[in-house]
Amino acid sequence: MDIDEEFSELLGALYEGALEEQPWQSFLASVRELLGAHLVTLVLRPPSEQEDTVMLADGGSLSAIKSYNEGQFVLDPFINLPPRQVIALHEHMSTEALLASDFYQIIMEPQGWYDFLGADIREGDELDVRFRVGRYKGASRFGEKEKALIEALLPHLERSIRLQTRINRTERERAVYAGAVEQLAVATIILDEAGQVLSTNDSAELLLKRAQELQLVDGQLRFADRTTAQEFDQLLAEAMDSRQRNEPVAAQAMSIPGREGRSALGLVARVVMSAAAVDGKSIPSLAIFISDPTQASEPPRQVISRLFGFTPTEASLAMLLANGLTLDEASEQLGVSRNTTRTHLRAVFVKTGVSRQTGLVSLILKSVASLAGGQLS
Repeated sequence: MDIDEEFSELLGALYEGALEEQPWQSFLASVRELLGAHLVTLVLRPPSEQEDTVMLADGGSLSAIKSYNEGQFVLDPFINLPPRQVIALHEHMSTEALLASDFYQIIMEPQGWYDFLGADIREGDELDVRFRVGRYKGASRFGEKEKALIEALLPHLERSIRLQTRINRTERERAVYAGAVEQLAVATIILDEAGQVLSTNDSAELLLKRAQELQLVDGQLRFADRTTAQEFDQLLAEAMDSRQRNEPVAAQAMSIPGREGRSALGLVARVVMSAAAVDGKSIPSLAIFISDPTQASEPPRQVISRLFGFTPTEASLAMLLANGLTLDEASEQLGVSRNTTRTHLRAVFVKTGVSRQTGLVSLILKSVASLAGGQLS
């Protein structure tokens, strides 16, 4: 069986393009070189008009591409092609109609463009994809050989775009979840099957820098207290054993005694079930979540105000109490008398329907306000 080496390399660039920081840039360059083209573009149009159209290009004028992307695309007659078919511009419209069009006179002619091949892909309800290959005036028109190459690429281009769309969606979702955990001031540490730390979030890095109870040494967690270290080693061994057997296991928890009068830290470990490490690298095996009672989670004051109908002062008072301050300490922070603070507290009780400070603290901490982010202002 004969294998076309150039086409094979082109497919490699196409699938690798889904993982590139600037998606498919090397693929577009390879297509341009292989077809003797002067411009290759990939236009990704989301269904929502609120989302920007993405235009990836290799070759041509950057200023012309920018002008097209910023609004001149509305003049383009070379659109709405039959899905998954390769069409030449001069097949789509007559030469006379093309030369008389605003698109040719305003965009193509000043840049020297004359011939294009195009194909459209509609990726469900998520994307309209336009793939275009162009040549300058004076070059030979695209023929059947070039069309056949693009037709052979189209199924692979569709799959690559689907992969990149899924990767992008997954990364966005992970960013949302990671941001939510970050706002809850929960330290998150991911370990591999050997107990080596693979990643940490900002809260974990802060905790590891200032906590005396545990540290990161040679890529592994080390505990100051020997009993705690032994308990964690046992927890880690049990978790990895259940993971190797691919048996679901409930989250495991332990307490890390505080040092020098500090409150204890709470640790919860969740097993990441087995998956094939196709890249040969370490894969996430255990997620460690650590809460530090002294690390306050502070949503913006305006979010608290809107959720509960508080005045700015009432919102500040509620957050101070939720972060562990006494009424006297809150009065000092607010710069008002204790009687004034008590007046604000009574208003807070009326608006929230609770009658004790403990109930207020529970209400604030369990609300969605802690996911809003930002600092108390």
